[in-house]
Amino acid sequence: MMVRVKIFEESHELDLMDDINSFLKDFEKKEIIDIKYCSSNYMAEEQIYSFSAMIIYCIE
Repeated sequence: MMVRVKIFEESHELDLMDDINSFLKDFEKKEIIDIKYCSSNYMAEEQIYSFSAMIIYCIE
């Protein structure tokens, strides 16, 4: 069994959700170890948002 990670980053939370759901559609619950989520924002010329997630999972 090998542990792997997959990292996603989007500027909109719904895009992040779509990316993660597409990635997870072929997984069984027992293969996912953990999901870490983070959001942040900062000011440039306009306010910029960043939504990210890291999925830790096992493969045989």
